[in-house]
Amino acid sequence: MCEHFHTGPEEHDLYSLILFLILGLCIIEGMTKPADVIASLEDLAPLRLAADWDNVGLLVATKRPVIHRVMTCLTLTIDVAREAVSQKADLVVTHHPLPFRPVNRITEETPTGAILVELVTAGIGVWSGHTAWDSAAHGINAMLAEILSLQDVAPLEPDEREPNVGFGRMGTASSHDTVDAVTQRLISTLGCPGCSVAGDPSRPAGRIGIVCGSGGESVPIAAAAGCQTLVTGEIKLHDALEALAHNMAVIAVGHHLSEWFAMERMAEKLSTALPGLHCWASAVEQDPLCWVPNN
Repeated sequence: MCEHFHTGPEEHDLYSLILFLILGLCIIEGMTKPADVIASLEDLAPLRLAADWDNVGLLVATKRPVIHRVMTCLTLTIDVAREAVSQKADLVVTHHPLPFRPVNRITEETPTGAILVELVTAGIGVWSGHTAWDSAAHGINAMLAEILSLQDVAPLEPDEREPNVGFGRMGTASSHDTVDAVTQRLISTLGCPGCSVAGDPSRPAGRIGIVCGSGGESVPIAAAAGCQTLVTGEIKLHDALEALAHNMAVIAVGHHLSEWFAMERMAEKLSTALPGLHCWASAVEQDPLCWVPNN
């Protein structure tokens, strides 16, 4: 004879808890985990391409088992950090690493400390690609070469393992393109209020070297590669003079604008790679430098 098995209140609560946990694990299994997001980011910007001096990858961990919302930005400021908190981001993907250099303490008394306290308190992680994203196959410099419709595009300094990726880009402009025509295309596409140009704007653009961000130290590299024009974000006076000494024109669009558009693209690419993720570029971030017209 079989006896009916009856559970008491305590056993029933235990079974309910186990069922709840199993159901929760099944739900999480079908969602986007931090490791999935990081893997997709590293597909876009392989970290081995980063410069030796750089600080890239996951810089601030998040303990959240599932990632729903990711915000990209060029530079993490306190305003951008507060936006991430208010918009309930789980992860911030910043181009410029934070922290970049080792810090002795994390307090609200320093700008870096205040940003980190804001994010860590909210449980938000931080990932940075920086020079890996600059150098990637479809990274910032490659996108700038595409904007300019350059032909025979190649890195200024190819990677030893993959010659199609590496530092900077160079390619040949249309024979009809002058330095001024290239400048106007960059102004139109990137939304620049103006550009700094060294050299005769009416000269042919020729072979163009591209280094997003700060490109002054790349002048000798671009010159050695036979470039007649260097497109970059910002450049120091003496580096511009060195470029002119090499008979190379320079177009400087501004550090922020040379890279910001690519963080919008990264949000789009991440959304495509992980459809369950909500990704967006910061709405509050602005170029800290502005052009003041002559009145």
